Amino acid sequence: MTNIPAPRANEAETAAAAWLERRACANWDPAEQAALEEWLAQSPAHEIAFLRLEAAWSYADRLAVVRTPMREPRKSERQLSNSLKKAVALVIVGLMAASGGLYFATQPHQTTYETAIGGHRTIALSDGSQVELNTDTMLRAEVTANYRKLWLDRGEAFFQVKHDAAHPFTVVAGNHRVTDLGTKFLVRRDAGRLEVSLLQGKARFDALEGKMKPAALYLVPGDRVTVANGRIELVRQAPQMQQRDLAWRRGLLVFDRTTLADAAKEFNRYNRGKIVIDDPVIARTPIGGTFRADNISSFVSVAQDVFGLHVVTKDGVTVISR
Repeated sequence: MTNIPAPRANEAETAAAAWLERRACANWDPAEQAALEEWLAQSPAHEIAFLRLEAAWSYADRLAVVRTPMREPRKSERQLSNSLKKAVALVIVGLMAASGGLYFATQPHQTTYETAIGGHRTIALSDGSQVELNTDTMLRAEVTANYRKLWLDRGEAFFQVKHDAAHPFTVVAGNHRVTDLGTKFLVRRDAGRLEVSLLQGKARFDALEGKMKPAALYLVPGDRVTVANGRIELVRQAPQMQQRDLAWRRGLLVFDRTTLADAAKEFNRYNRGKIVIDDPVIARTPIGGTFRADNISSFVSVAQDVFGLHVVTKDGVTVISR
């Protein structure tokens, strides 16, 4: 069997700079995007080189206004000097090559981690990072001393990443990707919806197929990105809101003016017994409070005693109605 030699560091970095320059042109098309994705898939070294150079290349593309969908870049933005960008990128290439900053990894082994409904699991990765899995979650990981890539196939996970600038930590969720730049972050993937919340450090968020405008978002603490119904939204969260979203780490659900319907959906994530709200009017009733995630009866008691609703439980299904 013939071994295919890994590309040299300066070759990968120079090629990455050329791809970035081409992508910045106005005539970038799907065929070129497909060619870029093929080049990235050829070697982990290609992906690492591209990610690191893109961070230096396009950090200024971060959205200035939150609570708005992705906008098309203005003409003046598209016409920024590509030659200047290329010069900056090539300087970075030289610095990286001089410091031996690029690695070439052997094919790492993939490990799958799962939790059942109501489960909670903490994983210590070999690189020193830690991941906490919430209920009904599946995570695949390829982590070695030189390569760190994970896939969140479903569910929710909290990542505390040991930062290593030479070896980015990447989490793929569906068609989107989060890359650590020194980070604690939360990723939740439900059917048709993805949420990424940054608690500490910095992170890069992008789309695998390259259809985001701008090409990447660089998140700061308090940022939350939501992808749903073909729209991407960036909002700012207060620290207490982020801690509420992490209450599951202590086995809790915290509701604040949450509708009964949404509260029931949260309980259903953690329990095999299910709650059904059998009336669209009461489904919109707001509720507040802190509950044990595995204690459906406490929620049912509030529905009966506080809201005066009718409750029937049969075959593991609790129906709440007027």
